[in-house]
Formats: sequence, structure tokens, C-alpha cells
Amino acid sequence: MQPQPQVQAHDAGPLPHALSLALSHRGFAPDGDENSLAAFSRAVELGYGWLEIDVRTSRDGVVMVFHDRLLDRVTDASGPLADRTRDELRTVLIGGREPIPTLEEVLLRWPHLRFNVDIKDGPSVEAFADVVNRCDAHDRVLVASFSDRRRKKVLRLLTRRTASSAGMLVNSLIRVFGPLGLTRAIARAAGIDAVQVPLRYRGIPVVTAGYIRRCRAASLEVHVWTINDEPTMAALLDLGVNGIVADRADLLAGVMKQRGCWPQGTAPGRKQR
Repeated sequence: MQPQPQVQAHDAGPLPHALSLALSHRGFAPDGDENSLAAFSRAVELGYGWLEIDVRTSRDGVVMVFHDRLLDRVTDASGPLADRTRDELRTVLIGGREPIPTLEEVLLRWPHLRFNVDIKDGPSVEAFADVVNRCDAHDRVLVASFSDRRRKKVLRLLTRRTASSAGMLVNSLIRVFGPLGLTRAIARAAGIDAVQVPLRYRGIPVVTAGYIRRCRAASLEVHVWTINDEPTMAALLDLGVNGIVADRADLLAGVMKQRGCWPQGTAPGRKQR
């Protein structure tokens, strides 16, 4: 586990704790089978109602749930995912055992779940919008991308309003010009509902009490990634963040349970406690 940076609160006092979302990063994959149906099932069983996932598109236009451009790191194959058709990808296994799912498979398998979807490539823009429109999943997804241009293209293709989070450019503008009172204006111009940020960027603190207060005043949710130790999770919740993204979904579930806001999703056949 990598050490986490200290949470910065030097520019303002702590904010009152509010109910925050827990987001399981690529499912719960302690054995490395990230973005697989097995990893998502583990997160659901832990009580997650939100999953953070990534999508790329196959050569024949099928939206696949997968993070990397190349297959090499997590599968038994090599080369770009985009060079293969959906049928060819059926034989590719994550960790040598789990198939790569399609976005439509995931949406249909867990109709009670919501998804933070990071759109990783240009070809996924139209294909992703088509899946969301056909599955009527607009209320179940938050559109995310490091590219604000890509995010905006997706939103224009969706048939109903769908939530989205800022890309790198808009995040940078908020970080630089927010202290000048421009957070709300930037958010409105960008058409965003949330910012999803690391604790630090290139050594510069991002998530401070002042930053959270400015975003909150602009009706923006603040989600912080990727947090994998309990003390930092607890400190961020005390600071008032709206969401935490974690690889260690088990630890985050425990922290949320201690605060009386767990589970946040209900697996089929299981009653909400």
C-alpha cells in the first residue's frame, strides 16, 4: 500500500460532516482482476451502491469496461484493446480467468447500481452515449473523463440530462481561479456537477477545507481519489468531502459503517440494514 499525503486544512477550519458517497475503484480487486464482473460482485456484496469503472471501445464499436490502452498489464493477451473486435476479446481473460465485460452487460446485470464512468478514448464517445440512451441509464451514470472536450461531446449526444465531473482543464481552472470567487462561474460554463481530484497534484495541495467550501458554495460535489488508508479516509470525511474513491473497498466500507452510513447499496435478495 502506498503512503497517503496528509490532508490539508490550513486555510479554513473543518467543515461539518455530511453523508458522503463511497466509490469502489474498478470494483474490489485484491487479486488484480479489476473492472471484471467478479470484482464488481465483491463490491456489491460489501454494500457499494456506486462503482467507479473505465470504458474503451473495441474495433467494431462495442464499449468494453477496461482501463488501459494495452491489454498487457492485467490480461493474458497483449496489444491495444482497440485493435480487437468484441468476438476476439471474448477469449482475453483478466488475470487469466475473468472475461472483459461490456458496459451494457454491467448496466443490465446490476440495475440497482450507479456508475462513475471514466471515458478513456475518443471512439467511446458515440458508442457510450448510445449504450446509455438504449439502456435509459442517464440517472445511473456520472460521465467522467480527463478530457473536458470528450466529456462535453458525450453530454451533447445523450437524450436526457446526465451528471458529469470536470476534466483536467476545468479542474485546473477551479484550483487556480476558485480563490478569486470564480468557482461557480467556471462550473456553470463547464456544465459540471462534481470535481474528482487527488489530494495533491504535482506536490500542490488540492483538497483543503477552503477548496471544499468553495465547491460546496458552487453546488459542486467533491470526490477524492484514490484513497487506500483508513486515517486519510476518516480525515477527508471529517473535512466534508462528498465522495471517496478507493481500491481498498473493504477498508472504506468499514470506515463508512463506523459512521452509520452503510451499506449504500443493496445486493439483490438482501434487505437494507
